[in-house]
Amino acid sequence: MWKGSVHSIYIAAEATGAPQAVSEARAVMGKGLEGDRYCDGKGTFSAEPGAGRQITLIESESLEAIGRESSIVLAPGSSRRNVVTRGVPLNHLVGRNFRVGQAVLTGIRLCEPCKHLEGLTQPGVIAALHHRGGLRADILQEGIIRVGDSVEEA
Repeated sequence: MWKGSVHSIYIAAEATGAPQAVSEARAVMGKGLEGDRYCDGKGTFSAEPGAGRQITLIESESLEAIGRESSIVLAPGSSRRNVVTRGVPLNHLVGRNFRVGQAVLTGIRLCEPCKHLEGLTQPGVIAALHHRGGLRADILQEGIIRVGDSVEEA
């Protein structure tokens, strides 16, 4: 059994706007993190149907690994994921419910990197984050998520 934590939290008000670090955010069921582009329907992919667009997570260990393995240095906020975790096996949470602070999420699918992310960051990001670009999740139970909160299976 594992137990991880929230390393950092980011929200971006506009589709291509720079993500801003926040110490806490309210996870709103069926929408996303309050103040984030996807919660407000302003995300680049907001108009596309389907689950898994409410909140995204990425492992801090993945960001550190790509820095060691390549010339790519991707700051946590630059990954454009909402929640950066430590000690959480995100790929294993597809199809599972888990608690992040007060909120309960369900893992929908991997958040593979795309051309949009690479265009906003730097060449090589798609290859570097392949199968470790994070997790797309939906919010089952609302609540506050804070930096330092625990992340564990529900």
